[in-house]
Amino acid sequence: MKDTNKHQGLRNQLVKQLEEKGITDKNVLAAISKIPRHLFLNSSFEDFAYQDKAFPIGAGQTISQPYTVAFQSQLLEVQKEQKILEIGTGSGYQTAVLSLMGAKVYSVERQNELFKATSILLPKLNIRPKHLSFGDGYKGLPNYAPFDGIIVTAGAPFIPQPLMAQLKIGGRLVIPVGEKEQIMTLLIRKNETQFEKHEFGDFRFVPLLENKN
Repeated sequence: MKDTNKHQGLRNQLVKQLEEKGITDKNVLAAISKIPRHLFLNSSFEDFAYQDKAFPIGAGQTISQPYTVAFQSQLLEVQKEQKILEIGTGSGYQTAVLSLMGAKVYSVERQNELFKATSILLPKLNIRPKHLSFGDGYKGLPNYAPFDGIIVTAGAPFIPQPLMAQLKIGGRLVIPVGEKEQIMTLLIRKNETQFEKHEFGDFRFVPLLENKN
């Protein structure tokens, strides 16, 4: 669990790259500059951990490219103490970014091996989400709703209705929508029945699967 000056140097370079690619949210950049991404990866990837690339993490899942993590986090416009629902805990890296931005994170993972590994890793790094759960992301976490923001870290063929229902009025839902390629989509809840929709170009994610594994 070592985090060295060399790692910090690589993180600083990564932050510069993200700024060059258009990430402007200072809280997002500050979180990425602090979080030891190499500890979320298999040690064989350690030397590549601060490249702007996605890597496999087991159970057919990936740790998202840092740019994607930063882009989604920026779209959420996280304020301190906000309740954020994350669908797809995965490696826990996105969870860590949101936590360092001051969010109260409620996260759902459907792959049991990832859920177990992340539940052990995050406390070791002193990152304490409000709630980690093993379950079906399509259903969200109705018992903890409503949420100020919802982030989905896997490609969904459509926007799950339960997630829209669990969003506060004024809340933001960030989700990649599509089958093989996804369009990054932001929904802002205007009132009980209306949502404002914005689209932000193509991204590629592993699919969001229904039911837990």
